[in-house]
Formats: sequence, C-alpha cells, structure tokens
Amino acid sequence: MEFHYNQFGMTQRPVYMTFTGVITSIEAAGNMGRYDGCSQVVTVENEAGNVVNFFMNADTFVVDYTTLYESLPVTVFYNGNAAAPLIYPPQYVAAVIAPQTEGQMVYVGYFNNVFLSSDQGLKLNLAPSTTVVTQNNQTYLGNPGGHTLVVLYSQTTRSIPPQTTPDKIIVLCGQ
Repeated sequence: MEFHYNQFGMTQRPVYMTFTGVITSIEAAGNMGRYDGCSQVVTVENEAGNVVNFFMNADTFVVDYTTLYESLPVTVFYNGNAAAPLIYPPQYVAAVIAPQTEGQMVYVGYFNNVFLSSDQGLKLNLAPSTTVVTQNNQTYLGNPGGHTLVVLYSQTTRSIPPQTTPDKIIVLCGQ
C-alpha cells in the first residue's frame, strides 16, 4: 500500500472507502495492451444500479482466499486518498475484497496500539478466542496494534466508538 503526502510533506495513512454489491464480470486487465494474467478487472454493481470497476492485482487481499465469480456479493475496500481517473464507470485499485457472509461484518483500517481505528469508527477488544493471522494465514506473533487490519466480527456495542470482540484479525504487514 502506498502512502500519500499532504500539503506539508507528511505522509498520511490510507483512508479505506467501501463499495458493496454483486460481481457482474471479471476480466483480464492489461497494461499498455499486454495481458499478463496476474491482474484482473472486477466489475461490481450495487442495489441502486451503480457500477464500479476494481483493479485486482498481487497486492489485493481476498478474505478467506475465496475464488471470486460472477453473482458473488462482495464488499470492496479501496484507498480513498489515491488518485482516480474521472471516467465512468469509476475505477479504483482494490485493497481488500470481502465476500459477504451472513452475520459477518468486515472492517479495514489502521488501528493504533490501543486498538482504536484511525477514523475512530471501531474499537477492538481482543479475547483469547480472537484468531490473529498474517495475510498469508500464518499465526501473527506480535501485537496487531499499529498496523492496518482486516477485522471480521459479528456484533458491536452501541457506544461511540462502537466496540467489538473480533472473531478474526488479519494483519496486513507492511501496509
């Protein structure tokens, strides 16, 4: 994941935006007319009929390593700070693609060392039952705070910020 610089020359963390809908097509993506088979364009349409194209590359994390297919309901997370061409349909680089699962919510963001997300939208309460793994599904041996996390959970409190005891945390090392 790339960092962007603000007007003061300081880096800012990605702000993850979401788009939820159904995959309507998956096609090979090319660079300057060449297709290497490693990059794909995933087209997602939401209930309102809005369509977004997402570029999926080697840096895109797919939750639970699900094989994507047409008609699969997904939530796609992308860097809202990244530049995007002003074309229709909009095109973004997908950071995380999460297939929708009944009763499961997904949150992607940077969490500090007390497990509060940078946008203060979610506070994590880790429990011994919380599975913490790396992006390649290996047990994470450190403190997940201070990293970008993919958080899988089923319920939150009604507090501000909402709090949850996650089922699973995936640490996106290096992001």
